[in-house]
Amino acid sequence: MSNEQYLAILDLGSNSVRLKITKIQDNGSFETVQYEKRNVRLASNMGPEKMLKSTPVKWTIDALKEFRAICDRYRNKNLTIIAVATAAVRQAQNQLQFLEKVQRETGFEIHVISGEREAYLDYVGVNQTLPIDKGIIVDTGGASMELISVNNGEAEEAVSIPIGSVSISQTYHLEDQINPADLFDAMVKIDEVLSQQLWLNRMRETKIVALGGCNRALAKVYRWQQALNPDEVRPVHGLTMRSEEAFLIMRQLLEADRQTRAGIRGITKVRADIIVGGLLPLISLVRQLSINEISFSNSGLREGLLFKYLEQQINFNQLKSSL
Repeated sequence: MSNEQYLAILDLGSNSVRLKITKIQDNGSFETVQYEKRNVRLASNMGPEKMLKSTPVKWTIDALKEFRAICDRYRNKNLTIIAVATAAVRQAQNQLQFLEKVQRETGFEIHVISGEREAYLDYVGVNQTLPIDKGIIVDTGGASMELISVNNGEAEEAVSIPIGSVSISQTYHLEDQINPADLFDAMVKIDEVLSQQLWLNRMRETKIVALGGCNRALAKVYRWQQALNPDEVRPVHGLTMRSEEAFLIMRQLLEADRQTRAGIRGITKVRADIIVGGLLPLISLVRQLSINEISFSNSGLREGLLFKYLEQQINFNQLKSSL
């Protein structure tokens, strides 16, 4: 008799909320049976006061209600739910009120993970599916960027920096037509923040693995530009591009307004206003560290949680609720 079980991982990010349901067999094999994503822009207009605003909170609650209905369909299928929140909720001054509202209206008990823990789980997700011997993993989210240095296949540094695609784009007005002075201010700020991570100097001329929505969008634009026909588009996971090719695409994005960017294949309409701000950290890293190639991963936080769950290394008192 099969002892299959189901694991639902709910990832409440700063730009989107995602639900991934995995069926796990008793022999340890697994497969994704459902994946849902809603763009809620939770980090939008948090401002220096770091307050979650009512409109994105409503969008988030609505999405979570949808996800609750989906999870309820697995009520009799041995489902475990692991729900985590990242930078937007982590930084929010009204975090407690938000979490109480979420639990009251959706039934989800969400655990806010630290930036360092998020970075480490990114490493686990990448390393299990796209092994890296030496280099940097960068995950640019809506309100934070996680950086992990890898040496001999092991994570050495794992840090989270509170800048991301939404916060950079809104702070420096990069949503539509790009003003050169705004772009310069954003680049200076990002360079300044990265320069404080002295360990990055050890990663010069190594390799970089990028994840996060905007970084993956760069990969999607590139693969469509390289495709000879629509049936031969390469997958994002494991895709590699030269730095010069990334710079050319970035220049194309900088010259375009929001509407034009939304028309570029590989960039969705809901990402066109944050794509420039979201790519600046990656481009800065590549420039500063003289890195010649960028690889891309579809695996990160959610996959890291899955692998840790399979290894029975999740702190269930903090991370899970069960149906």
